[in-house]
Amino acid sequence: MATTPGLYTIRIKGRLGATALSAFPSMGSELKGSETVLTGSLEDQSALFGVLAQIEALGLELLELRQIPARPTSYE
Repeated sequence: MATTPGLYTIRIKGRLGATALSAFPSMGSELKGSETVLTGSLEDQSALFGVLAQIEALGLELLELRQIPARPTSYE
C-alpha cells in the first residue's frame, strides 16, 4: 500500500555522532538535551520502514515517531 509523502520527526535516545547520522542522509538532525531528533520528508511507507530498520540495525533506542500534518497549500 503506497502512501503520499510525509514529513516526520523521529526522537532517538542519545546524541548521535556524524557516523551514525550518515545512515540517515535524507533527514536533518538536531540535538535536544540527551536526545537526537531527526526530521525529514519520506516518500512513502516503505521509506519510513527503511529508516526504522536503520535505527534497529544500529541498536538505537526509538523514543518517538511522529508525522507532522501537511499545511494547506491554498486558502479558499
